[in-house]
Amino acid sequence: MTDQPFSNQLVVVTGGGTGIGRATALAFAGLGAAGVVITGRRPERLAEVAALHPAIVPVTADVRTEEGAERVAEAVRAHGGVLDVLVHNAGLHTIAGVGSFDLAAARDVFDVNVMGPVVLTDHLLPLLRSPGASIVFVTSPAGHNPTPMASVYAASKAALNSFTGSWALELAPKGIRVNAVAPGWVRTEVYELSGMTSEQVDGFFQQVAKGVPLGETGVPEDVSRWITRFAESSSAWVTGRILTMDGGADLVRAKQV
Repeated sequence: MTDQPFSNQLVVVTGGGTGIGRATALAFAGLGAAGVVITGRRPERLAEVAALHPAIVPVTADVRTEEGAERVAEAVRAHGGVLDVLVHNAGLHTIAGVGSFDLAAARDVFDVNVMGPVVLTDHLLPLLRSPGASIVFVTSPAGHNPTPMASVYAASKAALNSFTGSWALELAPKGIRVNAVAPGWVRTEVYELSGMTSEQVDGFFQQVAKGVPLGETGVPEDVSRWITRFAESSSAWVTGRILTMDGGADLVRAKQV
């Protein structure tokens, strides 16, 4: 197996300015990608990541909009016009119980987490290498487990789980693979963006770690290495799979049920 499996390949990573997206962009660049287009709505964060590797191309775009998705497509065309890997990572999280939903926030979660991949894939599908391209979703164990106080977020991730299998079947004749990673508790900026303070997030993750069989929560690099693994040509016979990585927490839930 080569140590540069993405040599001469072009990659798009949404939400590439922070957390898992940032780690994923750097991972692809380190594995030889000729270009890694990262998207996001905060240009300063994208610029910070792009400064870390010359292959990373920042594109400020809201990919849930037609205009934003087309901006990403234009960047792909400007870098050869053939896309090898599409990583749908951008996402929002919200905490609210039944009867206390912020409806605007709930719609925003679905727009970013669900409609974002739909709109962007629609624009990029004609540019995906066929055969040979790979789509990878970043979903969550919340997508297949009851998640009190985060049901809107969980439902959005369940939609991505459904996309993974359905799109894998639809795109198989084109030789395009579709898989997903479902990371458990990984400390990223998304929690602060949901309205929690840094102190609240610290306490939350300390408490969560107590219920994880391996005794600790994850870091973005725990996830990015599996995203790249799914996208490698060595995984060419793998499609429609969702890989949960959560320190064994899913096993505990299954035992409780």
